[in-house]
Amino acid sequence: MQLAQLAQAGREPSLPLTLELAGDELELQRLLRVLPGQRYVGQAQWRGRPVLVKLLVGERAERHYRRELDGARLLAEQDLTTPALLAEVFVEGQGGWLLFDYLEGAESLWGAWRLVEREAPLSEGQHGVLAEALTAIAGMHARGLWQSDLHLDNLLRQQGQLYLIDGGGVQAETPGQPLSRQRVLENLGVFFAQLPAELEPYLEELLIHYLLANGEHALPLEALLKEIAKVRQWRLRDYLKKVGRDCSLFAARVGAFGLRVVRRAQQAELAPLLDDPDAAIAAGRLLKDGGSATVALVQVGDRLRVLKRYNIKGWGHWLKRFWRPSRAWHSWVEGHRLELLGIATPRPLAVREQRWCWLRSRAWLLTEHCAGEDLLTRFAPYLDSTPPEEELQALDQLFAALIRERISHGDCKGTNLFWESGRWTLIDLDAMRQHRSQASFAPAFARDRARFLRNWPQDSALHRLLDQRLPRL
Repeated sequence: MQLAQLAQAGREPSLPLTLELAGDELELQRLLRVLPGQRYVGQAQWRGRPVLVKLLVGERAERHYRRELDGARLLAEQDLTTPALLAEVFVEGQGGWLLFDYLEGAESLWGAWRLVEREAPLSEGQHGVLAEALTAIAGMHARGLWQSDLHLDNLLRQQGQLYLIDGGGVQAETPGQPLSRQRVLENLGVFFAQLPAELEPYLEELLIHYLLANGEHALPLEALLKEIAKVRQWRLRDYLKKVGRDCSLFAARVGAFGLRVVRRAQQAELAPLLDDPDAAIAAGRLLKDGGSATVALVQVGDRLRVLKRYNIKGWGHWLKRFWRPSRAWHSWVEGHRLELLGIATPRPLAVREQRWCWLRSRAWLLTEHCAGEDLLTRFAPYLDSTPPEEELQALDQLFAALIRERISHGDCKGTNLFWESGRWTLIDLDAMRQHRSQASFAPAFARDRARFLRNWPQDSALHRLLDQRLPRL
């Protein structure tokens, strides 16, 4: 295949694929990242050796190719540890490729972080990963470079050596001279904004690792926190735009006669269920069969999932619902909001709406299954005593996160919180809301707090204990 033909190959070209460019031949064996019709990154064979290849095609191929090439050269010229650039070719009208040394067995620091992210904030494991990352970032900044899309996935570890990758995001202020303080703060803001907000009290401790490798500037904590907050807000807005459109994360079909969005990684597996969700509910184990919603536990492959159908109770109910986003869609968006903010909730997997000329009717939401015990069951033995401190601290952390993000749940009954993997998980997000102002949030939080305490008799020891522990606004 000629490289220009790859622009029409879509998101999933058939592999292995042999490509020809400027008299050279490459066998593409595995795709790691795809931007259809523009960029294909994967593992390949070239002249008898494994390589990492970046293929740039389409109308903007040359611009992307130059950006990748310039970034890779900047890293190499400043003696920063980065995979060797083995070959680079661009042919007008076809596209270009860049071939890098393939780091066999390398692990991204994102993968390392995933293994420790559930641990207590700044545990030994978390500290090790972040110290390694900050040392590498400081080395890059000391040489006058920064990465606009700075995250743990752009740092690869192989046999104890850390490699900087993704030249497309590498930029320079003055190569060879340390970055200005403002640029450092902005770039560190991008890095820390992608980490849990619970780490903010430990920023000064973490910055020691950065300053040991690049002590050019003092880094005011208040200025850094402002940069982090700014990037977090932008990331949240950007991510929530993606949950309703076709992109690398989601496969979406949105039109006047229906909406269907599914996580792309599960698209093939979930297609039969989404084609006939009512049949899946009928075949599953019913958890709730109310007038406004029907909930069932369904089997998908070897895993259990929760499928919720939002019903239309009648003509009057439809008149109230058809003109606004369905409760399934609202829960889909809010589930992704919580996920990005690091607040535990079952991962949303797919959403579907029935529509007729854009007028909404029934809708379905599919999520992961939370197998833990709900709060009422978990705390039932402690009505007149004290629950385990670990579980109380997890409640403290949950409410602190809701206050920090100004999120009200809307229905804090005990059956909407589940204990799983050492933390409390929120479900039933139909009424959840993130408030823009403290004035709006304060009364909503007060209602959540009051509803939460009503789970237990007012004269019980447990009620009194939780009333003392829960924050007030």
